[in-house]
Formats: sequence, C-alpha cells, structure tokens
Amino acid sequence: MRRLWTPAWIARHVAMVVLVVGFLGLGWWQISRATAGNSLSWGYAVEWPIFAGFVVYVWWREVKLARRRVAEADAPPAEQAVEPEPAVTSGSRPGVRRPVRVHRMPATGDAVEDNDLAAYNHYLSWLNANPGARPGDYPG
Repeated sequence: MRRLWTPAWIARHVAMVVLVVGFLGLGWWQISRATAGNSLSWGYAVEWPIFAGFVVYVWWREVKLARRRVAEADAPPAEQAVEPEPAVTSGSRPGVRRPVRVHRMPATGDAVEDNDLAAYNHYLSWLNANPGARPGDYPG
C-alpha cells in the first residue's frame, strides 16, 4: 500500500476526486437546468454521472493493477520444473511445441528483377545519400 502514496499516485488520487466531484456537480447543474424547462439537459444530467463512474472504474482498475504488480514483485520466484518431452509414437497426434527459430539466408543466384522495386530502391538510396534534398529534387 505504500506504493499507492507516492507523489504520482497522490496526484492520481486527487485528480480522481476532483473529476468525480466536478462531474457529479455538472450533473446536478444539468438537473437544475432540466427542471427549469430545458429538456435537452435531461440527457446531460444522465451523462455526467456516467462519466464520473467511468473515472472511478479506471482509477480502481489502475489501483488493482498496481497492487498486483507489487504482489508479483514481492513473491518469491517459483522454481520451474523441466519436464522431458514425451516421445512421439506412430499413430499419436504430436503435441504443440515451442516454435523453432529459422535463420534466413539471402537469396543467391539470378533473381528476377522487378523494375518498379529497383526504381524505388534507387530513389530511397538517393534520398539517403542526399539528406537535405526534397523528394521533388530527385533527378530520376
């Protein structure tokens, strides 16, 4: 709970209280306008308390998240048991395993050259070689 009383969290608590009180005050003001004959204010009178409820919800969610992070940080790390991978027998379905990282090798040999791609790459290399130039200065 000490981490919820840092200067940043105090600012969040104060902002939440100010917003909720302000939104509820605006809702009360809209009710007074609606009873005076402004029919549009009935919608706003319902809207402002909903905004206040949303602020309380977001604040509560952030407090819960912060408390959960503190609890996870304070908890001792659990030892993970290494399980041997089961042998795959014929006729059984293979289990889901970790993905395998594949290193890609650049293509060698004569590749079919795309003219549009080559022109675009030439344009990009020209822009890189001329950092102060504008795209309209391109000679190609």
